[in-house]
Amino acid sequence: MKIIRYTRAIVCTALPMCAMAPEASAEVWTLDSCVNYAMDHNITLRQQQLRTASGELDVTSAKDAFLPTLSASASESFSFGRGLTTDNTYVDRNTSNFQWGVNLNVPLFQGLENVRRLKVAKSTLEQTLLEYEAAKDDLTLNIITQYLQVLYSREVEAASRSQLAYSEYEVERQESLVNAGKVPEADLLDAQAQRARDRQQLVASTADVTTQLITLANLLQLPSADDFDVAPLGDSSPLLPSAETVMTDASVRNSALLAARQGIRVADDNISLAKSGWLPRLSFTAGTGSSYYTVGGMHNESFGAQMRHNFSTYLGFQLSVPIFDAFSTRNNVRRARLQRLEAELEADRQESELFKTIRLAHTQAVGAREKYLASEETLEKTRMSFIATQEKYSLGRATPYEFEQAKTNLFQTEITRLQARYEYILRCRILRFYQKEPLL
Repeated sequence: MKIIRYTRAIVCTALPMCAMAPEASAEVWTLDSCVNYAMDHNITLRQQQLRTASGELDVTSAKDAFLPTLSASASESFSFGRGLTTDNTYVDRNTSNFQWGVNLNVPLFQGLENVRRLKVAKSTLEQTLLEYEAAKDDLTLNIITQYLQVLYSREVEAASRSQLAYSEYEVERQESLVNAGKVPEADLLDAQAQRARDRQQLVASTADVTTQLITLANLLQLPSADDFDVAPLGDSSPLLPSAETVMTDASVRNSALLAARQGIRVADDNISLAKSGWLPRLSFTAGTGSSYYTVGGMHNESFGAQMRHNFSTYLGFQLSVPIFDAFSTRNNVRRARLQRLEAELEADRQESELFKTIRLAHTQAVGAREKYLASEETLEKTRMSFIATQEKYSLGRATPYEFEQAKTNLFQTEITRLQARYEYILRCRILRFYQKEPLL
């Protein structure tokens, strides 16, 4: 019969299809383009880049601390009333004094503080770089998760559209039968009510697609989600690695875990830096300068003559040996050791959370795979059942309720299959993420 052939065509082609194709007028983004755009525009990543640049400046500053310091100074002072003359006698005269000098300070030994501070700056920069990589990984994973959510919503929309197509055809069929006087008008009203419900479901599905696209656009820091759409991934059947393999790879590759472990090394370097307070310091100093002194109402040498006569140069060494600093260094060392213990706990927490997440993702992936395989068989059987019910309904051997129930069962089975499929794809990609394998 024509009805049966039409129904079979819809069932075999409409429901299993992939997500609806993006609108032609919209700019279609691939997963690669989404990730690449986010790497350049995401605010969190840009903030992390600034922290990395700050860490590089800290390294430069630590290196510059080994350099000597050179400074120049000049001063002019005035005294009114009783003042000292050039022959060291006091008279009631106003005086003025001008001085200038150039000073040099060369750190020879700073208790290894400069060496250790440079080491701290370098290890901290390495930790910051690892944190930046971890932020990039997290952003990539979030984008992939949301991208798959958009594709899933599109497939639900496609299934809803197929449901509405069934209802539209059924309304037309019932109208023909009512006009021919073969069925009561109540059957037509039931078909129209079902069409309204299916249209409402399609509206909700379409709205969900829009919501998911906006969420993805916000994640990319796009100024607007207008004319934004994504391309399908195509058929994807990723392989599921073992949980043990993923944990082994993640323990030596995961950026967040490596950053936490690097925090322990930073804490060790800070302990060494704090201990520098117990060591002596030695510096070399040198300087040169001159002065010009005048007494009001008395004969004064010229400026040039005084500059020549008062010119002097000095050289010296300054040694500082810490004897008692009110336990400041001791407390700094203790504080640094506490920070190391905290860093160890943070690394342990990161490793525990990582392995827990991997085990959970693997378990969910296994469950989703089994659910997907089972839903494939269920979908085929449900499709056959729907066709049989349609044939019976067209011959008047099934009620409208039975037909709508069979159609709803087919729709729900397809949704269950889609959920399992995208759940499996997502969990497999999460596991690949923890293995530091390419996600795209």
